[in-house]
Order: sequence, then C-alpha cells, then structure tokens
Amino acid sequence: MTQPPPPAPRRVLALDHGSARIGVALSDELGMFAHARPALVKLDGPMAIEAIARIVDTEAVSEVFVGLPLTLAGGDSEQTEAARGFIAGLRKRLAVPVREVDERYSSVQAARTVKGAALRKSGALDSAAAALILQSVLDARRPGAIR
Repeated sequence: MTQPPPPAPRRVLALDHGSARIGVALSDELGMFAHARPALVKLDGPMAIEAIARIVDTEAVSEVFVGLPLTLAGGDSEQTEAARGFIAGLRKRLAVPVREVDERYSSVQAARTVKGAALRKSGALDSAAAALILQSVLDARRPGAIR
C-alpha cells in the first residue's frame, strides 16, 4: 500500500494596514523566511480585501497576520480601530485564520532599511514593515524559540 503524498506546503501572509497603502509579506513554503511583496496601493476596503483573497488563493496561504498599530502604551488609536475594521472584513471574506499581531516599532525598524521618499510612496516601507511583522511571527514559532 502506498503512502499518500504529503500535503502541499502552505505559506503565511502578513499585512501592514495603512490608510493609503497595505504592506504585504509572504513566507517561503517552509515558513522560515519573510519576503516583502509589492504593496497594495490606492485600493479601498472591498477592493483591498478582494486583492488579498486572490493572494491567499494563488499563493496557498494558510494563515494571515495583520499588524495592529497600538500606541506606545499599548492602547488603541484611530489607526487601531481602522485596522480592526479591516481585520473584521478579512475574517468575513477569507476561509483561513486571520490573526492580529502587535506591530509597534515595525515601521520605525523598516524606515531604517527603506530610504527615499519615492520608495516610501511606492509602498516599499509598508511591505518592509509587513516582512518584519511576519519574520517575528515565524521566528517565534521555531522550535526552541523563547516566548
């Protein structure tokens, strides 16, 4: 009797939600490394959610993480509430789990690597922040990771 083939590797997606752009990062199939992808620019809520649904389908994404922009004290702001509304829309549309993750300092860290106003306007900064968010999730899931 032959063994069934192992399930296809699944990827993890991270998003850095903003009012003008949504940063996008995708893991490799082994779930070890985060890779920034082109940001979603100038898409309103429903169009952005549909674009993300296409990414989830075409890239075999098994889980989505969305950065939650908390204040430095850990509280909510207007941006936090907007992100929560976006997360609720994703949860209604997607068949995979959508999880929130604290994104404090991710944009500051990303700004150290993405230089130039043109790159920032293109969404490169937003996607770099999404990659930092995703890499922190992937690192925390590794065996032996300090939690």
